[in-house]
Amino acid sequence: MPGESPARPRVACDSLVALGDATADGSVLFAKNSDRPARECQPLVLLPAAQHPAGSSVRCQYIEIPQVPTTLRVLGSRPFWLWGLEHGVNEAGVAIGNHTVFTRDKPEGEKLIGMDLVRLGLERGDNAEAAADVVCELVERHGQGGSGYHDSDFPYHSSFLIADRRAAFLIETSDRHWARRRIRSVGSATNHVTIGADWDSLSGDAIGHARSAGWWSDAAERFDFAAAYRDSSWVPPTFSSGRYRRSCGILAEEQGRISQATMRRALRDHYDGPIFRPVYQPDDERYLSICMHADPIGATTAGTVITIPADKRPIRFSTSLGPPCVGVFLPLYPAGDIPPELTKGGAEPSDDSPWWRFRHLLERVESDHERWGPWVRTEWDSLEAELTARAGRLESELATTAADPAPALTAFMRETVDDSLARLVQISAAIERAD
Repeated sequence: MPGESPARPRVACDSLVALGDATADGSVLFAKNSDRPARECQPLVLLPAAQHPAGSSVRCQYIEIPQVPTTLRVLGSRPFWLWGLEHGVNEAGVAIGNHTVFTRDKPEGEKLIGMDLVRLGLERGDNAEAAADVVCELVERHGQGGSGYHDSDFPYHSSFLIADRRAAFLIETSDRHWARRRIRSVGSATNHVTIGADWDSLSGDAIGHARSAGWWSDAAERFDFAAAYRDSSWVPPTFSSGRYRRSCGILAEEQGRISQATMRRALRDHYDGPIFRPVYQPDDERYLSICMHADPIGATTAGTVITIPADKRPIRFSTSLGPPCVGVFLPLYPAGDIPPELTKGGAEPSDDSPWWRFRHLLERVESDHERWGPWVRTEWDSLEAELTARAGRLESELATTAADPAPALTAFMRETVDDSLARLVQISAAIERAD
Protein backbone atom coordinates (compact mmCIF):
# COMPACT_ATOMS: atom_id res chain seq x y z
CA MET A 1 0.00 0.00 0.00
CA PRO A 2 1.13 3.60 -0.53
CA GLY A 3 3.08 5.21 2.26
CA GLU A 4 1.77 7.90 4.57
CA SER A 5 4.02 10.78 3.51
CA PRO A 6 2.17 13.83 2.12
CA ALA A 7 1.61 14.16 -1.60
CA ARG A 8 3.95 16.38 -3.55
CA PRO A 9 3.75 17.54 -7.17
CA ARG A 10 5.27 15.02 -9.54
CA VAL A 11 5.62 14.78 -13.27
CA ALA A 12 6.44 11.55 -14.99
CA CYS A 13 7.31 10.12 -18.40
CA ASP A 14 7.80 11.05 -22.02
CA SER A 15 7.01 8.90 -25.05
CA LEU A 16 7.75 9.21 -28.76
CA VAL A 17 6.48 7.28 -31.78
CA ALA A 18 7.45 7.25 -35.44
CA LEU A 19 5.36 5.36 -37.97
CA GLY A 20 6.89 3.57 -40.94
CA ASP A 21 6.79 6.56 -43.30
CA ALA A 22 8.97 8.52 -40.86
CA THR A 23 11.64 5.88 -40.16
CA ALA A 24 14.74 4.86 -42.03
CA ASP A 25 13.67 1.25 -42.68
CA GLY A 26 9.87 1.33 -42.51
CA SER A 27 9.66 -0.09 -38.98
CA VAL A 28 7.47 1.56 -36.38
CA LEU A 29 9.57 2.88 -33.50
CA PHE A 30 8.15 3.53 -30.03
CA ALA A 31 10.22 5.00 -27.18
CA LYS A 32 9.45 5.84 -23.58
CA ASN A 33 11.22 6.94 -20.42
CA SER A 34 9.52 6.02 -17.16
CA ASP A 35 10.05 8.74 -14.56
CA ARG A 36 9.40 7.59 -11.02
CA PRO A 37 10.90 7.96 -7.51
CA ALA A 38 14.65 7.59 -8.01
CA ARG A 39 15.09 4.45 -5.91
CA GLU A 40 11.89 2.66 -6.93
CA CYS A 41 13.09 -0.56 -8.53
CA GLN A 42 11.50 -1.30 -11.91
CA PRO A 43 12.11 -4.91 -12.99
CA LEU A 44 10.74 -6.52 -16.14
CA VAL A 45 7.85 -8.95 -16.39
CA LEU A 46 6.93 -11.48 -19.08
CA LEU A 47 3.23 -12.34 -18.94
CA PRO A 48 2.26 -15.50 -20.86
CA ALA A 49 -0.76 -15.68 -23.12
CA ALA A 50 -3.65 -17.27 -21.25
CA GLN A 51 -7.22 -18.52 -21.48
CA HIS A 52 -9.63 -17.54 -18.69
CA PRO A 53 -12.87 -19.16 -17.52
CA ALA A 54 -16.16 -17.53 -18.44
CA GLY A 55 -17.32 -15.13 -15.76
CA SER A 56 -13.91 -14.81 -14.11
CA SER A 57 -12.44 -11.55 -12.83
CA VAL A 58 -8.99 -10.03 -12.52
CA ARG A 59 -7.63 -8.09 -9.56
CA CYS A 60 -5.87 -4.90 -10.69
CA GLN A 61 -3.98 -2.63 -8.28
CA TYR A 62 -7.01 -1.48 -6.30
CA ILE A 63 -10.15 -2.93 -7.85
CA GLU A 64 -11.40 -6.14 -9.43
CA ILE A 65 -12.89 -6.07 -12.93
CA PRO A 66 -14.30 -8.71 -15.30
CA GLN A 67 -11.66 -10.77 -17.10
CA VAL A 68 -11.75 -11.44 -20.84
CA PRO A 69 -11.62 -14.96 -22.33
CA THR A 70 -8.11 -14.60 -23.81
CA THR A 71 -5.11 -12.45 -22.89
CA LEU A 72 -1.99 -11.95 -25.01
CA ARG A 73 1.68 -12.51 -24.20
CA VAL A 74 3.26 -9.28 -22.93
CA LEU A 75 6.79 -8.09 -22.15
CA GLY A 76 6.86 -4.98 -20.01
CA SER A 77 8.40 -2.94 -17.22
CA ARG A 78 6.72 -2.37 -13.88
CA PRO A 79 7.49 -0.64 -10.59
CA PHE A 80 8.12 -3.54 -8.20
CA TRP A 81 4.96 -3.05 -6.13
CA LEU A 82 2.46 -2.59 -8.94
CA TRP A 83 0.20 -5.02 -10.78
CA GLY A 84 0.30 -2.90 -13.93
CA LEU A 85 3.03 -1.74 -16.30
CA GLU A 86 4.71 1.54 -17.14
CA HIS A 87 5.26 0.44 -20.74
CA GLY A 88 5.42 -2.75 -22.76
CA VAL A 89 4.71 -4.60 -25.99
CA ASN A 90 2.58 -7.63 -26.73
CA GLU A 91 3.00 -10.58 -29.07
CA ALA A 92 0.83 -8.86 -31.72
CA GLY A 93 3.20 -5.90 -31.90
CA VAL A 94 1.17 -3.38 -29.87
CA ALA A 95 3.21 -0.98 -27.71
CA ILE A 96 1.77 1.24 -24.95
CA GLY A 97 3.17 3.76 -22.51
CA ASN A 98 1.41 6.02 -20.00
CA HIS A 99 2.06 9.47 -18.53
CA THR A 100 0.69 11.54 -15.65
CA VAL A 101 -1.53 14.44 -16.76
CA PHE A 102 -2.97 17.15 -14.53
CA THR A 103 -6.60 18.11 -15.11
CA ARG A 104 -9.42 19.95 -13.39
CA ASP A 105 -11.14 16.72 -12.35
CA LYS A 106 -9.82 15.52 -9.00
CA PRO A 107 -9.27 11.76 -8.62
CA GLU A 108 -11.42 10.29 -5.87
CA GLY A 109 -11.51 6.79 -4.43
CA GLU A 110 -9.70 3.66 -5.56
CA LYS A 111 -10.37 2.81 -9.19
CA LEU A 112 -8.06 1.99 -12.10
CA ILE A 113 -4.66 3.63 -12.37
CA GLY A 114 -2.65 4.33 -15.49
CA MET A 115 -0.37 1.32 -15.09
CA ASP A 116 -3.40 -0.97 -14.82
CA LEU A 117 -4.65 0.40 -18.12
CA VAL A 118 -1.32 -0.14 -19.88
CA ARG A 119 -1.32 -3.81 -18.90
CA LEU A 120 -5.00 -4.30 -19.69
CA GLY A 121 -4.61 -2.67 -23.11
CA LEU A 122 -1.64 -4.87 -23.95
CA GLU A 123 -3.26 -8.06 -22.70
CA ARG A 124 -6.54 -7.41 -24.54
CA GLY A 125 -5.69 -5.48 -27.71
CA ASP A 126 -4.32 -7.32 -30.76
CA ASN A 127 -3.87 -4.07 -32.69
CA ALA A 128 -3.44 -0.42 -31.74
CA GLU A 129 -7.03 0.57 -32.41
CA ALA A 130 -8.39 -2.34 -30.39
CA ALA A 131 -6.03 -1.52 -27.49
CA ALA A 132 -7.11 2.13 -27.63
CA ASP A 133 -10.74 0.99 -27.49
CA VAL A 134 -9.93 -1.13 -24.42
CA VAL A 135 -8.35 1.83 -22.60
CA CYS A 136 -11.17 4.23 -23.46
CA GLU A 137 -13.92 1.78 -22.51
CA LEU A 138 -12.31 0.91 -19.18
CA VAL A 139 -11.73 4.58 -18.33
CA GLU A 140 -15.41 5.34 -18.93
CA ARG A 141 -16.66 2.27 -17.07
CA HIS A 142 -14.41 2.31 -14.00
CA GLY A 143 -12.80 5.75 -13.78
CA GLN A 144 -9.37 6.52 -12.36
CA GLY A 145 -8.23 6.78 -8.77
CA GLY A 146 -5.80 5.43 -6.21
CA SER A 147 -2.21 6.41 -5.65
CA GLY A 148 0.30 5.70 -8.38
CA TYR A 149 3.16 5.99 -5.90
CA HIS A 150 4.35 3.66 -3.16
CA ASP A 151 5.84 6.40 -1.00
CA SER A 152 2.97 8.91 -1.05
CA ASP A 153 -0.77 9.24 -1.58
CA PHE A 154 -0.69 10.75 -5.05
CA PRO A 155 -3.57 9.83 -7.40
CA TYR A 156 -3.60 11.20 -10.93
CA HIS A 157 -5.06 10.89 -14.41
CA SER A 158 -3.10 9.51 -17.36
CA SER A 159 -2.45 9.80 -21.05
CA PHE A 160 -1.49 6.87 -23.29
CA LEU A 161 0.53 6.55 -26.46
CA ILE A 162 -0.39 3.36 -28.34
CA ALA A 163 1.15 2.00 -31.55
CA ASP A 164 1.35 -1.06 -33.77
CA ARG A 165 2.99 -1.63 -37.16
CA ARG A 166 0.28 0.33 -38.99
CA ALA A 167 -1.15 3.01 -36.70
CA ALA A 168 -0.69 5.02 -33.51
CA PHE A 169 -3.07 6.85 -31.17
CA LEU A 170 -2.79 9.36 -28.34
CA ILE A 171 -5.41 9.18 -25.59
CA GLU A 172 -5.62 11.86 -22.87
CA THR A 173 -7.97 11.42 -19.93
CA SER A 174 -9.59 13.19 -17.03
CA ASP A 175 -11.25 10.69 -14.67
CA ARG A 176 -13.90 9.01 -16.90
CA HIS A 177 -13.55 11.50 -19.75
CA TRP A 178 -11.14 11.21 -22.68
CA ALA A 179 -10.02 12.60 -26.01
CA ARG A 180 -8.36 10.51 -28.71
CA ARG A 181 -6.27 11.54 -31.70
CA ARG A 182 -4.70 9.43 -34.40
CA ILE A 183 -0.97 10.04 -34.94
CA ARG A 184 -0.39 10.77 -38.62
CA SER A 185 3.38 10.20 -38.88
CA VAL A 186 5.22 11.11 -35.67
CA GLY A 187 4.02 12.07 -32.22
CA SER A 188 4.96 12.40 -28.58
CA ALA A 189 3.33 12.57 -25.18
CA THR A 190 4.31 14.21 -21.92
CA ASN A 191 2.74 15.39 -18.67
CA HIS A 192 0.16 17.85 -19.86
CA VAL A 193 -2.94 17.60 -22.02
CA THR A 194 -2.04 18.38 -25.64
CA ILE A 195 -5.17 17.39 -27.58
CA GLY A 196 -7.05 20.59 -28.33
CA ALA A 197 -9.67 20.93 -31.05
CA ASP A 198 -7.78 18.38 -33.16
CA TRP A 199 -9.37 15.32 -31.52
CA ASP A 200 -10.75 12.48 -33.62
CA SER A 201 -13.13 11.16 -30.96
CA LEU A 202 -14.31 12.01 -27.45
CA SER A 203 -15.98 10.21 -24.59
CA GLY A 204 -19.73 10.66 -24.75
CA ASP A 205 -19.98 13.22 -21.97
CA ALA A 206 -16.64 15.03 -22.34
CA ILE A 207 -18.28 18.20 -23.66
CA GLY A 208 -21.31 18.10 -21.39
CA HIS A 209 -19.18 17.56 -18.28
CA ALA A 210 -16.91 20.48 -19.18
CA ARG A 211 -19.89 22.75 -19.79
CA SER A 212 -21.64 21.81 -16.57
CA ALA A 213 -18.43 22.45 -14.65
CA GLY A 214 -18.06 25.88 -16.26
CA TRP A 215 -14.86 24.99 -18.12
CA TRP A 216 -16.28 25.39 -21.62
CA SER A 217 -18.96 27.73 -22.88
CA ASP A 218 -18.14 28.66 -26.47
CA ALA A 219 -20.71 26.79 -28.54
CA ALA A 220 -19.50 28.50 -31.75
CA GLU A 221 -16.07 26.85 -31.64
CA ARG A 222 -15.09 23.19 -31.98
CA PHE A 223 -14.60 21.80 -28.50
CA ASP A 224 -11.03 22.16 -27.26
CA PHE A 225 -10.23 19.34 -24.83
CA ALA A 226 -7.00 20.89 -23.54
CA ALA A 227 -8.53 24.32 -23.03
CA ALA A 228 -11.37 22.80 -21.04
CA TYR A 229 -9.59 20.18 -18.97
CA ARG A 230 -5.91 21.11 -18.58
CA ASP A 231 -4.93 22.32 -15.13
CA SER A 232 -1.65 24.19 -14.68
CA SER A 233 -2.51 25.77 -11.32
CA TRP A 234 -0.56 23.23 -9.28
CA VAL A 235 2.14 22.03 -11.67
CA PRO A 236 3.37 24.94 -13.82
CA PRO A 237 3.69 24.54 -17.61
CA THR A 238 7.50 24.69 -17.41
CA PHE A 239 7.48 21.24 -15.80
CA SER A 240 6.61 19.61 -19.10
CA SER A 241 6.68 22.26 -21.83
CA GLY A 242 10.43 22.01 -22.46
CA ARG A 243 10.44 18.23 -22.68
CA TYR A 244 7.45 18.19 -25.01
CA ARG A 245 8.98 20.81 -27.30
CA ARG A 246 12.26 18.90 -27.27
CA SER A 247 10.71 15.52 -28.16
CA CYS A 248 8.62 17.07 -30.92
CA GLY A 249 11.71 18.83 -32.26
CA ILE A 250 13.81 15.67 -32.35
CA LEU A 251 11.12 13.83 -34.30
CA ALA A 252 10.61 16.70 -36.73
CA GLU A 253 14.33 17.13 -37.35
CA GLU A 254 14.87 13.43 -38.10
CA GLN A 255 11.56 12.70 -39.85
CA GLY A 256 12.04 10.32 -42.75
CA ARG A 257 15.25 8.89 -41.33
CA ILE A 258 14.32 8.15 -37.71
CA SER A 259 16.17 5.07 -36.45
CA GLN A 260 16.57 3.10 -33.25
CA ALA A 261 19.66 5.23 -32.60
CA THR A 262 17.51 8.39 -32.94
CA MET A 263 15.15 7.09 -30.28
CA ARG A 264 17.99 6.05 -27.96
CA ARG A 265 19.50 9.53 -28.28
CA ALA A 266 16.12 11.09 -27.53
CA LEU A 267 15.74 9.08 -24.33
CA ARG A 268 19.26 10.13 -23.26
CA ASP A 269 18.63 13.79 -23.98
CA HIS A 270 19.46 16.55 -21.49
CA TYR A 271 18.95 19.38 -24.01
CA ASP A 272 22.69 19.62 -24.66
CA GLY A 273 23.61 15.98 -25.11
CA PRO A 274 23.62 12.60 -23.39
CA ILE A 275 25.77 13.63 -20.41
CA PHE A 276 23.80 14.99 -17.47
CA ARG A 277 25.20 18.13 -15.88
CA PRO A 278 23.30 19.50 -12.86
CA VAL A 279 23.49 23.18 -13.84
CA TYR A 280 19.83 24.21 -14.18
CA GLN A 281 17.54 25.48 -11.42
CA PRO A 282 13.99 24.19 -10.78
CA ASP A 283 12.40 27.32 -12.28
CA ASP A 284 14.18 26.66 -15.59
CA GLU A 285 12.30 24.24 -17.86
CA ARG A 286 15.63 22.58 -18.70
CA TYR A 287 15.81 21.34 -15.10
CA LEU A 288 13.46 18.56 -16.24
CA SER A 289 14.89 16.81 -19.30
CA ILE A 290 13.66 13.76 -21.20
CA CYS A 291 16.30 11.77 -19.31
CA MET A 292 15.33 13.05 -15.89
CA HIS A 293 17.43 13.53 -12.75
CA ALA A 294 15.12 15.62 -10.56
CA ASP A 295 14.02 13.52 -7.60
CA PRO A 296 11.58 13.97 -5.85
CA ILE A 297 9.85 15.58 -8.83
CA GLY A 298 10.86 12.70 -11.05
CA ALA A 299 13.78 10.52 -12.08
CA THR A 300 14.09 8.19 -15.04
CA THR A 301 14.06 4.65 -13.68
CA ALA A 302 13.64 2.76 -16.96
CA GLY A 303 13.63 3.40 -20.68
CA THR A 304 12.60 1.42 -23.72
CA VAL A 305 12.86 1.57 -27.49
CA ILE A 306 10.42 -0.86 -29.11
CA THR A 307 10.92 -1.80 -32.76
CA ILE A 308 7.88 -3.15 -34.59
CA PRO A 309 9.18 -4.30 -38.00
CA ALA A 310 7.18 -4.10 -41.21
CA ASP A 311 8.60 -7.47 -42.28
CA LYS A 312 9.02 -10.86 -40.56
CA ARG A 313 11.81 -9.82 -38.21
CA PRO A 314 10.93 -10.33 -34.52
CA ILE A 315 9.64 -7.47 -32.36
CA ARG A 316 12.49 -5.96 -30.35
CA PHE A 317 12.10 -4.53 -26.85
CA SER A 318 15.32 -2.67 -26.06
CA THR A 319 15.41 -1.65 -22.43
CA SER A 320 17.58 0.42 -20.13
CA LEU A 321 17.52 -0.51 -16.45
CA GLY A 322 17.60 3.02 -15.11
CA PRO A 323 18.35 6.32 -16.83
CA PRO A 324 19.60 5.64 -20.38
CA CYS A 325 22.42 8.19 -20.09
CA VAL A 326 24.29 5.92 -17.65
CA GLY A 327 23.22 2.57 -19.06
CA VAL A 328 22.95 0.29 -22.06
CA PHE A 329 19.88 -0.71 -24.05
CA LEU A 330 19.52 -4.48 -23.86
CA PRO A 331 17.86 -6.02 -26.96
CA LEU A 332 15.10 -8.31 -25.69
CA TYR A 333 12.25 -10.12 -27.44
CA PRO A 334 8.72 -11.01 -26.31
CA ALA A 335 8.85 -14.10 -28.54
CA GLY A 336 11.53 -15.64 -26.32
CA ASP A 337 12.03 -16.15 -22.58
CA ILE A 338 13.94 -13.33 -20.93
CA PRO A 339 16.69 -14.13 -18.39
CA PRO A 340 14.94 -14.56 -15.03
CA GLU A 341 17.20 -12.16 -13.15
CA LEU A 342 15.68 -9.27 -15.13
CA THR A 343 12.43 -9.86 -13.22
CA LYS A 344 14.09 -9.52 -9.81
CA GLY A 345 14.10 -6.49 -7.55
CA GLY A 346 12.12 -4.99 -4.69
CA ALA A 347 12.13 -2.11 -2.25
CA GLU A 348 15.63 -2.77 -0.92
CA PRO A 349 18.93 -3.01 -2.85
CA SER A 350 19.93 -6.55 -3.75
CA ASP A 351 22.84 -7.97 -5.71
CA ASP A 352 20.60 -10.44 -7.55
CA SER A 353 18.71 -7.57 -9.17
CA PRO A 354 20.32 -6.05 -12.29
CA TRP A 355 18.17 -2.94 -11.80
CA TRP A 356 19.74 -2.31 -8.39
CA ARG A 357 23.22 -2.99 -9.76
CA PHE A 358 22.72 -0.36 -12.45
CA ARG A 359 21.33 1.96 -9.79
CA HIS A 360 24.56 1.58 -7.81
CA LEU A 361 26.56 2.57 -10.90
CA LEU A 362 24.36 5.65 -11.33
CA GLU A 363 25.06 6.72 -7.76
CA ARG A 364 28.82 6.45 -8.38
CA VAL A 365 28.52 8.58 -11.52
CA GLU A 366 26.35 11.11 -9.69
CA SER A 367 29.15 11.61 -7.17
CA ASP A 368 31.16 13.29 -9.96
CA HIS A 369 29.26 13.72 -13.21
CA GLU A 370 32.03 15.53 -15.05
CA ARG A 371 34.59 12.89 -14.24
CA TRP A 372 32.58 9.74 -14.76
CA GLY A 373 29.66 10.62 -17.01
CA PRO A 374 31.56 10.89 -20.33
CA TRP A 375 33.77 7.86 -19.63
CA VAL A 376 30.89 5.60 -18.62
CA ARG A 377 28.93 6.71 -21.70
CA THR A 378 31.87 5.78 -23.95
CA GLU A 379 32.16 2.35 -22.34
CA TRP A 380 28.47 1.59 -22.82
CA ASP A 381 28.39 2.99 -26.37
CA SER A 382 30.93 0.45 -27.53
CA LEU A 383 28.99 -2.48 -26.07
CA GLU A 384 25.65 -1.12 -27.26
CA ALA A 385 26.94 -0.87 -30.83
CA GLU A 386 28.14 -4.47 -30.65
CA LEU A 387 24.85 -5.76 -29.19
CA THR A 388 22.81 -3.84 -31.75
CA ALA A 389 24.81 -5.26 -34.64
CA ARG A 390 24.49 -8.80 -33.30
CA ALA A 391 20.76 -8.35 -32.78
CA GLY A 392 20.31 -7.10 -36.32
CA ARG A 393 22.12 -10.10 -37.79
CA LEU A 394 20.05 -12.54 -35.74
CA GLU A 395 16.79 -10.83 -36.65
CA SER A 396 17.64 -10.96 -40.36
CA GLU A 397 18.43 -14.66 -40.12
CA LEU A 398 15.20 -15.43 -38.29
CA ALA A 399 13.15 -13.49 -40.86
CA THR A 400 14.17 -16.01 -43.53
CA THR A 401 13.39 -19.22 -41.65
CA ALA A 402 10.14 -20.95 -40.77
CA ALA A 403 11.62 -22.37 -37.57
CA ASP A 404 10.34 -21.33 -34.15
CA PRO A 405 12.43 -18.24 -33.26
CA ALA A 406 11.99 -18.64 -29.49
CA PRO A 407 15.04 -20.86 -28.77
CA ALA A 408 17.44 -18.63 -30.72
CA LEU A 409 16.03 -15.46 -29.16
CA THR A 410 16.16 -16.91 -25.66
CA ALA A 411 19.80 -17.94 -26.12
CA PHE A 412 20.71 -14.55 -27.56
CA MET A 413 19.10 -12.69 -24.65
CA ARG A 414 21.04 -14.88 -22.21
CA GLU A 415 24.30 -13.92 -23.93
CA THR A 416 23.30 -10.25 -24.09
CA VAL A 417 22.54 -10.00 -20.38
CA ASP A 418 25.69 -11.91 -19.44
CA ASP A 419 27.85 -9.61 -21.58
CA SER A 420 26.19 -6.50 -20.18
CA LEU A 421 26.53 -7.55 -16.56
CA ALA A 422 30.16 -8.47 -17.14
CA ARG A 423 30.79 -4.98 -18.57
CA LEU A 424 28.95 -3.49 -15.59
CA VAL A 425 31.36 -5.28 -13.26
CA GLN A 426 34.33 -3.94 -15.22
CA ILE A 427 33.05 -0.35 -15.24
CA SER A 428 32.18 -0.41 -11.54
CA ALA A 429 35.56 -1.92 -10.64
CA ALA A 430 37.41 0.73 -12.62
CA ILE A 431 35.59 3.50 -10.74
CA GLU A 432 36.31 1.82 -7.41
CA ARG A 433 40.02 1.55 -8.21
CA ALA A 434 40.20 5.17 -9.32
CA ASP A 435 38.52 6.38 -6.16
